[in-house]
Amino acid sequence: MTKRSLPPSASVTHPTDGDRQVMPAADRNGQPIEDLVARTIGGNDIRNALEIASGTGQHILRHALRHPQITWQPSDVDAGRLASINAYATEAANIRPALMLDATRPGWSADLPPQDLILLVNLTHLISEPEVRTLIAEVGQALRPGGIFMLYGPFMRGGELTSEGDARFHAELRAADPEIGYKDDFDLADWIMEADMTLADMVDMPANNLAFIAQRN
Repeated sequence: MTKRSLPPSASVTHPTDGDRQVMPAADRNGQPIEDLVARTIGGNDIRNALEIASGTGQHILRHALRHPQITWQPSDVDAGRLASINAYATEAANIRPALMLDATRPGWSADLPPQDLILLVNLTHLISEPEVRTLIAEVGQALRPGGIFMLYGPFMRGGELTSEGDARFHAELRAADPEIGYKDDFDLADWIMEADMTLADMVDMPANNLAFIAQRN
């Protein structure tokens, strides 16, 4: 979640039991992301994981149930989302209380212990380019050497929007806030490498999304 102005299409959620919120998009893309995280973890020694912008908490519950050996730290900047995350977290003993974290703030990495894994899903198109660059630079500092960063979302490919749906959504984002919108995959790769990480893989995901897998040098 972000503090910026967004069009209604960018954050569709529905209230459910108690503080829980449901984001239909999290249900649609949940299984592919869960499977990619499992493949990415593989045989790596992952004991703690930070999820940036955890949203409703639906994704992190999936990861925590599938990987009970890992302690998961959710985070967000929105109080309502934090409450929703904590409501979902009651189903898994290995999820820590949700952390109020603005990952676009310079210096936040110094407030956390070194992380084995950092996940970021569907945020870069909702914040500005300088904010994305700050976030990625801080991720590079927050990871331990050899730690893994997984970034997922919609992106331009070589400076081009590759579907009508992406072009429409990008235009809606820019109309709500001219500083946000889709970032380019080439730029993301450069920013990741500038943050002292090696880009290990770029994975095409369903619904024209893309995942970047990187490792701290």
